[in-house]
Amino acid sequence: MRKLTRAATAALLACAVTLPAAATATAAPAPPPAATTTPDRPAGRLSLPAPTGPYGVGRSVLHLVDRSRTDPWVPEADGRELMVTLHYPAARHRPGRPAPYATREEARLLLRGVPVEDPVVTRQVAEARTHSVPDVRPAPGRHPLVVLSPGFGMPRFTLTALATDLASRGYVVASVDHAYESSGTAVPGGRTLTCVACTVMEENEWTKGHLVTGARAADTRFLLDRLTGPRPAWRYASAIDATRVGMAGHSVGGASAVPAMAADRRIDAGVNMDGTFWDAPPADGLGGRPFLFLGTDEFHRPGGGDTSWDTTWAGVRGEKHWLTVGGAGHLDFSDAPLILRHAGRPDGPLPAGRAVSVTRAYVAAFFDEHLRGRDQPLLDGPDAAHPEVRFHRP
Repeated sequence: MRKLTRAATAALLACAVTLPAAATATAAPAPPPAATTTPDRPAGRLSLPAPTGPYGVGRSVLHLVDRSRTDPWVPEADGRELMVTLHYPAARHRPGRPAPYATREEARLLLRGVPVEDPVVTRQVAEARTHSVPDVRPAPGRHPLVVLSPGFGMPRFTLTALATDLASRGYVVASVDHAYESSGTAVPGGRTLTCVACTVMEENEWTKGHLVTGARAADTRFLLDRLTGPRPAWRYASAIDATRVGMAGHSVGGASAVPAMAADRRIDAGVNMDGTFWDAPPADGLGGRPFLFLGTDEFHRPGGGDTSWDTTWAGVRGEKHWLTVGGAGHLDFSDAPLILRHAGRPDGPLPAGRAVSVTRAYVAAFFDEHLRGRDQPLLDGPDAAHPEVRFHRP
């Protein structure tokens, strides 16, 4: 495996611990409440930006266990557990009990990494408006599938704004929590899994990053088997078009798209949102399949601090796009800026709502072009409506 520069390693560690790492199983005690309580409580629950597509959005949750594998972080566990949220186009817009964003414990563990310990804010985040309804019937037809993998230490619900938007545009979206790799993942039986892997990675200064991407690649293969195989785990699996599959992720979740695509030809297109690559593309350059590099301009422009993007770009042989977003920070490709703003933290240079809009626009355009065959001028060059986005062709 290639060695990272000292700057790249430091940035990775900083990104890994900025929001969630305080919620690991071995975390130090929380600071006193006076230091962690949000000074000005928000007026109500967190509300994610509404989806922009023509469909209503349904949501289902699956608990899957791959007992053919040993969990890399907790070998004594009963197989490799995945919690999966499926967002999908609904048959019609209909009122109903809104789908929850997170459990109280999941929200508490995530916010503890900010740090925020205010129970009111915790409840408001857990009850965030998700613009989706549980288990409604899907829209007619078969829809492309997109797998979403979150950043290291981040739970799958932090990609909900992107997932619901893709679903409203006609995609089935499977967001995955990989066991023991998030601040907190609620699983059946009243258990909440915490980030054992965070401790392992910090102790090894991320020299074992390939263990994370390798495990996630295997998770994705197992998930595709359970969603598109002969005995699917989801009651509405017939809504999935298994001939059109994409994968996208934030941070190490995006980096995992390369080994996942290398191991599984069913994945037709991949997106890395600001993740350092740990695995070189295979000799066939991903077999000519398209890939989107979407990252921060500060760190991920050509020749920038993360040289893994330069080397991976050279190894991908299909249609590829290298875009950076001016003013964006590492977490801006997830829901984290919305959560932080709700918790009383100021916006960064790129406002939270704007970060969501940019991410949604370019990820959707990429999959519309490469999974649906719809030409997307947005991918051809700079766009006046998105002045933050810069195109690179090394």
